[in-house]
Amino acid sequence: MTTSMSTPILVDTAWLAAHLSDANLRILDASYFVPGGIAPALEQYAKSHIPGAQFFNINDVADPAGKKEHAFPPAAVFAAKAGALGIGNGNHVVVYDHMGGALAAARVWFMFKAFGHEAVSVLDGGRDKWTKEGRAMNTDVPVFPAQSFTAKSAEDRVVPQADVLRLALATDQSRQLLDARSAGRFAGTEPEPRAGLRSGHIPHSRNLPFLSLLNTDTKTWKDPAAIKAAFDQAGIDLNQPLVTTCGSGVSACTLALGAALAGKTDTAIYDGSWVEWGADAGLPLETGPAK
Repeated sequence: MTTSMSTPILVDTAWLAAHLSDANLRILDASYFVPGGIAPALEQYAKSHIPGAQFFNINDVADPAGKKEHAFPPAAVFAAKAGALGIGNGNHVVVYDHMGGALAAARVWFMFKAFGHEAVSVLDGGRDKWTKEGRAMNTDVPVFPAQSFTAKSAEDRVVPQADVLRLALATDQSRQLLDARSAGRFAGTEPEPRAGLRSGHIPHSRNLPFLSLLNTDTKTWKDPAAIKAAFDQAGIDLNQPLVTTCGSGVSACTLALGAALAGKTDTAIYDGSWVEWGADAGLPLETGPAK
């Protein structure tokens, strides 16, 4: 199992089942639906969730002044929200979602990492694998005493639009740009799920649909060698700086998690992603496959 510091990036369902009663553990349900967003995820959580899990609302743990939902939060906002959930810097956080850990769970994992919290893992296979194995679920909503959480600056992990524009115009070629959306959305042949956005992709970006990093049948992550091969096939050198992007900044974090499983721990994201880029007719755009 790939590790960062002493904490594994992924934990399996058997591990979590054996550690549910650990006092140091904080379990977060970070489910998020596209389309649908938070509402169906909250409904799902209310019906049943892994025992001890709190709901982590990515639209709430966000920059209140952001121009999009779940805009990446400032360090102070994240620290306050994490502390209010009873999470301190000494807690081991395990995050899951309904997509095998490949959607908002990866986003939450990325946020904790970006803000300097190393003790965070994603449940491999997520809610689906847990329930298919017949493991315990309940409706109890745990409440932990608030804690003080210290967050460092995440500026080096979140790239602003101005920097991405330089990559798109090739005035800056110091970083690779990788899009997590489907091949059709990247090429501009499939409609965007959000209204009002142009179709296509950021010039000079490459494409690696995030679900290709998971085993289709189990929604578990592929092994590190297969993940690295997927990045290679997409034309990405994991030894070089990398910025990932997607629809709204969520599955960009899936690629960052995948890169970490393959050994690259410093991937940055373009948080504005296509909801920002695709809405601005003044920004350059390409269609078709990656050039």
